[in-house]
Amino acid sequence: MTSGHGTLFDLAIIGGGINGAGIARDAAGRGWSVFLCEQGDLGGATSSASTKLIHGGLRYLEYYEFRLVREALMEREVLWGIAPHIIWPLRFVLPHHKGLRPRWLLRLGLFLYDHLGGRRRLPPTRSLDLRRDPAGAPLKPDFTRGFEYSDCWVEDSRLVVLNARDAADRGAEIATRTRCVAAERAGDAWRVTVRDETTGAQRSLRARALVNAAGPWVAGALAGVIHADAPAHVRLVKGSHVVVPRLFDHDRCYIFQNADRRIFFAIPYERDFTLIGTTDQDYTGDPAQVRISEAEIAYLCQGASAYFRTPVTPAQVVWTYSGVRPLYDDGASAAQAATRDYVLALDAPAGQPALLTVFGGKITTFRRLAEAALARLAPHLPAAQGNPAGWTAATPLPGGDFPVDGFGALVADLRRRWPFLSPELARRLARAYGTRAATLLGGAASAADLGRDFGAGLTEAELRYLARAEWAMCAADVVWRRSKLGLRMRAAEIEAVDQALQRMLAPSETAQ
Repeated sequence: MTSGHGTLFDLAIIGGGINGAGIARDAAGRGWSVFLCEQGDLGGATSSASTKLIHGGLRYLEYYEFRLVREALMEREVLWGIAPHIIWPLRFVLPHHKGLRPRWLLRLGLFLYDHLGGRRRLPPTRSLDLRRDPAGAPLKPDFTRGFEYSDCWVEDSRLVVLNARDAADRGAEIATRTRCVAAERAGDAWRVTVRDETTGAQRSLRARALVNAAGPWVAGALAGVIHADAPAHVRLVKGSHVVVPRLFDHDRCYIFQNADRRIFFAIPYERDFTLIGTTDQDYTGDPAQVRISEAEIAYLCQGASAYFRTPVTPAQVVWTYSGVRPLYDDGASAAQAATRDYVLALDAPAGQPALLTVFGGKITTFRRLAEAALARLAPHLPAAQGNPAGWTAATPLPGGDFPVDGFGALVADLRRRWPFLSPELARRLARAYGTRAATLLGGAASAADLGRDFGAGLTEAELRYLARAEWAMCAADVVWRRSKLGLRMRAAEIEAVDQALQRMLAPSETAQ
């Protein structure tokens, strides 16, 4: 699409989190013209602050969220199949805590978990004797019995970027660092005004339908940008995580029950660390300013220390992150009880262009949310000329065009074609980019051909690829969202990445 004033798109989307990017991908693949604007970086808020799980949500069964759990369980293997580079199976160990939920209830919940969602490839639940199983070794001796079940891991920020990349490859215009400042109905289309947050330049465009997928800013967009009369039923819930040096040697995860009946996870993270989270607290204030509190750090450390033989202390924390979940406000009294299901509100008065507002949702169900959103919008759009509804379930995301059991072969192929790659670097590139690692490496015949190494194996060639193909514009985009290399890099190295990106993005360079 051209960037001229008044360009008419079928669909304009406010918000480049997982829901906005997922809707953009699905719509572009069906042949509709799509414009997406994101005020910051893709996945820069809630979608990069998850627990990184593709899961059914075992605890949601307690709140009778059977439809949500079933849909999420079915999506695990679908998403694994289309993105096996950034999604892979994990086994979760649930120790039985005698003072909390009874064993029969856990067993019943896990039976439903195994059979509710059409599990095919993932292994089933099994009982554990923690006195003999290696998973019991890091735990206090009080925990003698438990269960083990399957879910999946996801690189959440990369899931967002790859959906946006595929949308762009199919013709969508993805405008990052671009804020929607006004949207009003004008005849049979929306008149949308956006502002480039880097240059301050504004542009106008038109759209047959508008999607408000602004996440934590959904209410602000309704009131301040769209000036809609509809109430915004949104409840902001803060979730925080801590990262500590690796607490155990095996590759399984733990799901623990806290005394307040909340559950939290301890998950192997970036090979040398353990991720612990999450919290659930109602939040007020600017979602961009969300930060973990000392009380939350203490809560997570105390919770983990109740299970592990070796106490976990705030002094061990090497990194934290927090996000604000924009949940649909169903009137639940406790933050952890608020529904994680999504709600789609359609406002389409006769003869006027449609507005669809997205409330809530989980990263696991983003693809189904996108299908549901487009089913609501399709009557208000021209007839689709591309793929049929449901196409995203079987079409790999960029780099994911290899078998779910083919990751080892992909790493081996990279090392065969680029023998100067270390095993660790080849593995990291395969995990991040899948088969598109070959595009990044190109004709390099030696490590020197990849240019400067900024630290932790991040090269100039990779940085250039991220700037050109994945909308990276500053160091945080690269070392905390496109990767987690910030855990391994010094401040001076990260600053050098920032400076190099600015040179790459300078007009003289981008024009080449």
